[in-house]
Amino acid sequence: MANSPQAKKRARQNERRYEINKARRSRIRTYLRKVEEAIESGDKDAASAALRDAQPELMRGVTKGILHKNTVARKISRLSARVKSLG
Repeated sequence: MANSPQAKKRARQNERRYEINKARRSRIRTYLRKVEEAIESGDKDAASAALRDAQPELMRGVTKGILHKNTVARKISRLSARVKSLG
C-alpha cells in the first residue's frame, strides 16, 4: 500500500488513468466490431464507412499510448484489405 504522499497521489492518478484508458479501449473495440459486422454482412458501402469512422479512433489510441503504432497499422491494413475484397 502507498505510504508516502507522493505514492498516494500516484495511486490516485493511476486509478483515474486506468478508467480513462479502459473507456477508450472499449470505444475502439466497439468501432472495430462495427467494421467486422459490416464485413460479415457483405455490405461494402457500410463496411467502408465503418472503417472510415474507426481509423481516427484507432490512431487516437496510438497517440494516447493505449495501442502500439504497428498494431494499429496492421489492423487497419488487414481490415481495409477485407473491405476491398468485398463485392
